[in-house]
Amino acid sequence: MTSPLTDLLLMGRGRDLASERGVSCDGELPPASDPHLVERAHAARKALGSRAMILGHHYQRDEVIDFADITGDSFKLAQAAASNPEAELIIFCGVHFMAESADILTTDDQKVILPDLAAGCSMADMAAANQVHAAWAVFEKLGIAARTTPITYMNSTAAIKAFTGEHGGAVCTSSNAERAMSWAFEQGEKIFFLPDQHLGRNTAVLKLGLTLEDCVLWNPWKPNGGLSDQQLLDAKVILWRGHCSVHGRFSLENINDVRARVSDVNVLVHPECQHEVVSHADFVGSTEFIIRTIEKSAPGSKWAIGTELNLVQRLARTYNDREILFLDKTVCYCSTMNRIDLPHLVWAMETLAAGRLVNEIRVDPATTHHARVALDRMLALP
Repeated sequence: MTSPLTDLLLMGRGRDLASERGVSCDGELPPASDPHLVERAHAARKALGSRAMILGHHYQRDEVIDFADITGDSFKLAQAAASNPEAELIIFCGVHFMAESADILTTDDQKVILPDLAAGCSMADMAAANQVHAAWAVFEKLGIAARTTPITYMNSTAAIKAFTGEHGGAVCTSSNAERAMSWAFEQGEKIFFLPDQHLGRNTAVLKLGLTLEDCVLWNPWKPNGGLSDQQLLDAKVILWRGHCSVHGRFSLENINDVRARVSDVNVLVHPECQHEVVSHADFVGSTEFIIRTIEKSAPGSKWAIGTELNLVQRLARTYNDREILFLDKTVCYCSTMNRIDLPHLVWAMETLAAGRLVNEIRVDPATTHHARVALDRMLALP
């Protein structure tokens, strides 16, 4: 269990404590200045052998990616863990909701480890379960709940995935949000989209042909979500007031600036960006889409990319015959993703190799059941 102070800090950020946490590395973390750190990492990895599988999200630091068995986005990594039941230990170098998803999809015999328990996701934490249930109660009072299908982005807590599954909805990724929302409209008249307002709005307007007026924004900190009853009755998509702290930084000013500075530049952004940014970009897609687009691009082509800086820098180094820029001139990493560093990974691997289970992320059975229902609905989409 975590300390009372840690739990208070986690709850203060709005995180749903639907999963149990192990003991963190207080006083045991090797210093980043340790000259033998890489050597220790290799030794610990060798000691763990096939018992362990290390998953590295695309936004991780290079020093962590170097030790990942598989790299990818959150859902790809969770699926990879589920497809390898022989791996007893799943060391997930990502953030908390990703480790939860891996625990939901893996067997009871597998243990999912998050090297730093403080590695959360600000977007996921913007939708607390009690707030979402309170919003649904308003929908029930208005008589629209039965005609509303919840869709939650993969970047949400297990508790929100469970809410979605329990109320007839599905999970979506940034790659299949259009498919998921189209499916939702086949189930009912309205969509309740959680927790990323930008992905929901961009998909509804730019992919499904709805108008901005068809979408309303539910603010959990205001009575009735800050909306009138009539606005809720008229809306086709009710968006939760959440966003990605990294992708939300990019602006139309950034696009205009890079186009003025770099001739023939291609602007490539993630759909978690603001609507006006996505509307003015040349290419829009998921993290995997961004990587594939650069892989297929011609030598000498120019790209300004609006996504997490670790990935942009890695692409620039890998494809150095292309001009690849970070869309925002201000350097900005995902601060919570960057909490997973080599010292935390070494500590986790060495402790596990010594036979002590730490930082296990374990979702309770009831939450797991309903969250799995929502994930299975996504997997069953045509």
